[in-house]
Amino acid sequence: MASNSEIVIAFDLYGTLLSTESIAKELATHFGDEKAQSIAALWRRFQLEYTWRMNSMGLYKPFSDITHASLEHALAESSVILSEDNIASLMKAYDSLGTFPDVAPGLKDIASSPNITAYVFSNGTDAMVSSSVNQSPSLSSHASVFKDLITVQEVKAFKPHPKVYEHLLKKVGKANDVGSVWLVSGNPFDVVGARAVGMQAAWVDRKGGHHGAGGWTDQLGSLARGGPTIVVDGVEGAVEGIRKWVEENGWRK
Repeated sequence: MASNSEIVIAFDLYGTLLSTESIAKELATHFGDEKAQSIAALWRRFQLEYTWRMNSMGLYKPFSDITHASLEHALAESSVILSEDNIASLMKAYDSLGTFPDVAPGLKDIASSPNITAYVFSNGTDAMVSSSVNQSPSLSSHASVFKDLITVQEVKAFKPHPKVYEHLLKKVGKANDVGSVWLVSGNPFDVVGARAVGMQAAWVDRKGGHHGAGGWTDQLGSLARGGPTIVVDGVEGAVEGIRKWVEENGWRK
């Protein structure tokens, strides 16, 4: 495969480009560091669980509503209370999430690589994703790298529902060339979902295993259509790894 062939990469936003753990800093102003870390982890867990449960029930509510409800669940589970104003402030914090350290160099690489077309691909609403990308203090300066911000709002389902990935493929003009499109995500469920429809996927392993066990431990891929095409240590590594994989393998394997 020639090195100048187009490479299409869709980046997950929350948990891949933007660190939702930075929410804990806002929570810490109310509950202290240790409690805040626990609540933040619960919030993220319930946020994802709610999307999967909604998918299973064939229901849809905007991701902003899911995020608000899952925060209230996390607070209740932790036996703490926040005022509506404080909850609104936490929701607003999604507009100013920080990036992981490996994101900026990876996006700079893309900016200087004319054969790579990049997209954001998120569970969020159009408005939520636009705000998160364009108002993030560390991501906004790289917003022009992305050709488009693609969300699930139009199809009214969440990852890993297959129609979400099919929507992505249509938006990037690759509905009939599935194996040429890459997902980069730090979320194992997202990676398995992309692979299930035939896409390539780079799993971002920043913590030595998504359950702390070291490396890829998710076994659902073995029951679906496989785990990640490649495993990388960050966004910069993903760009380098995808480029190398395409040069060595072409589009499909």
